[in-house]
Amino acid sequence: MENRTRRSLDPVELERRRLQAADLFEQGMRSIRIAETLGVTRQAVSLWHRAWREGGVEALRSKGRGNNSYLSDEQKEELDGLLKAGPTAFGWEDQRWTLALVRALIEERFKVRYEVSGVWYLLDRMGWSWQIPKERAVERNEEAIAASCAET
Repeated sequence: MENRTRRSLDPVELERRRLQAADLFEQGMRSIRIAETLGVTRQAVSLWHRAWREGGVEALRSKGRGNNSYLSDEQKEELDGLLKAGPTAFGWEDQRWTLALVRALIEERFKVRYEVSGVWYLLDRMGWSWQIPKERAVERNEEAIAASCAET
């Protein structure tokens, strides 16, 4: 079987692979051999095996598509508007959003806690990207910056 990434497979194929692993567990096949046969990592087989031991074949069935987000579509729309307002609208001095600031905003506003990596995936799915300004700000004061750097 060819080794394909998880993203290249549809949910039906992913479930089919997990259920095939369940059949192989029942036959007593070793995890390393299952991984080779199905073209997956040993870690994936280990996770599937634990789920199978605890919940049987049903534990390996698909739970539905879901949107991989703790926020509803309405909350994501609201978050988009909040992000467009900028960090200063919420009392932060920095005029740039960082993942940590977005995480704090989500937790404060929606009472949902994300890992920083989860914030990145959420923003990416919402169409946001990290950016570095192409030009320096017109208001940039080189003398003040140099003085500040000299103080430290």
